Amino acid sequence: MDLVTIEEIRQAKYRYLRCLDLKLWDEFADAFTEDAVAEYDTPVLGEPLRLAGREAIVAYMRENLGPQTITSHLVSHPEIEVDGDEARGSWCLEDTVIVKEHRLLIRGAAYYRDTYRRCPDGRWRVGSTGHRRTYEYTVSFDDLPSLRLTADPWNTR
Repeated sequence: MDLVTIEEIRQAKYRYLRCLDLKLWDEFADAFTEDAVAEYDTPVLGEPLRLAGREAIVAYMRENLGPQTITSHLVSHPEIEVDGDEARGSWCLEDTVIVKEHRLLIRGAAYYRDTYRRCPDGRWRVGSTGHRRTYEYTVSFDDLPSLRLTADPWNTR
C-alpha cells in the first residue's frame, strides 16, 4: 500500500470540497481532469444532476452555488484503492446548503463514489465524482423565526 499516494488522493478530494465551499472557481477547476464527469443525487431538484467535462462542472457550480448560496461539505471514512496512476474512492458526506434567496436550509448525507487520475504534472485529480443520498431534508427559515445568519462572507450589504 502506497500511503503517500493515498494521502495525495485524500488531499485532492479535500481541495475539491474546500474550493467549492469557498467559491475558488479557478482552483476548483484544477481539481478535475478535463474530461471529468459528475453525477449528484439531488432529491430537492427531483432528479440526478449529470455534468460532463470540467468546464460544465465548474460553470454549473459557479452559477448555482455562487454568493447567494452558502455550502459546507464534510467528508470522512475514505476507502481508497490505487492501481498505478488511477484510483477509486468512497467517502461519507455530510453537507449543509443555505439558499439565502429562498430562505431555505438543506441538510443531508450521502456516499461519494469517485475515480482519480494522476496527471502528467504529477498531481492527482478527480476523473469522476458523484453521490447517492442516504437522507436529505429542507427547512424554511420562515419556520424558524429566531434564526439569524450572523456570518456570511458573501453578503454584499
